[in-house]
Amino acid sequence: MPYYDDILEFEPNLDGSDLRVGIVMSRFNIDIGEGLLSACTAELKKNGMQDSNILIVTVPGALEIPLTIKRMAMSDQFDALIALGAVIRGDTYHFEVVANESARGLLMVQLEAEIPIANGILTTDNEDQAIARMSAKGMEAAQVALEVANLHIKIDEVDI
Repeated sequence: MPYYDDILEFEPNLDGSDLRVGIVMSRFNIDIGEGLLSACTAELKKNGMQDSNILIVTVPGALEIPLTIKRMAMSDQFDALIALGAVIRGDTYHFEVVANESARGLLMVQLEAEIPIANGILTTDNEDQAIARMSAKGMEAAQVALEVANLHIKIDEVDI
């Protein structure tokens, strides 16, 4: 096992007290979206975020999330962004298009804008699966946003 005592290492930090977070939620499958949002905002607040440092916007569906996230990322007002929604499999190929392209869009924005984006868009086979996962996924999205935002701040501050 390697010996790391003399190597600088950043521990995970979920402190949200000094962060600003934007959330974009899809209104399609609104009940699932609201469950995701409730768990997400509860976790943000649990970790010290103030209501005044959280902005929530909604869009019609998951495919509209990346463009809105990009607009928010380019505003330089946020330390991290969170995408929330549910894409539930139907009888057509549309499920794969929406699931894949929304995820690809978020990744592209994240890399281009260099801002953490937590992907909390559920992709499930049915509504029961989405309901079962919404609380955990909302909480996890908040944790990812806080941890990676704090990590980026530390990386920007480090002098080695």
